[in-house]
Amino acid sequence: MTAQAPRYSMEEFVERGQFRYEQDIRPLIETDNKGKIVAIDIETGEYEVAENTLTASDCLYARIPDAQIWCVRIGHRGVHRIGLLSLPH
Repeated sequence: MTAQAPRYSMEEFVERGQFRYEQDIRPLIETDNKGKIVAIDIETGEYEVAENTLTASDCLYARIPDAQIWCVRIGHRGVHRIGLLSLPH
């Protein structure tokens, strides 16, 4: 599989991805899939839910080879966590 060339500026890509997720997809999937990844084609609104970004993206590319994919961890603000987790003493 080859990486797809971006067709949008970073700002428009983020805006389209967040809009698709919040307006169209989140209400349908959030309850039963917290912590999983959703890969969304920002152009068509098609999506795949999986345990990780690679699986979700591969499944979506199999259906839509030229997809422009935005990934979100369901129930979280970001896909990955950066830094250490603070543990209570």
